[in-house]
Amino acid sequence: MVRWLLAVFVVLLLVNSLTPWLQRLGLGRLPGDLRFRLFGRDVFVPLASTVLVSVLVSLLVKWLGA
Repeated sequence: MVRWLLAVFVVLLLVNSLTPWLQRLGLGRLPGDLRFRLFGRDVFVPLASTVLVSVLVSLLVKWLGA
């Protein structure tokens, strides 16, 4: 359980540090990524980007044979 928690923490840290680089590649600005303002706060729901990253990771895992 602790290993999974640590792994999730490390992945979230990596994603957070790579966000500016990923935004320059266009992730977060795809059709299907929702941005709206709610109670004075900007809310971002990256639906299309999540699906794209999920498909790419699945293909990479399948290609590596893991």
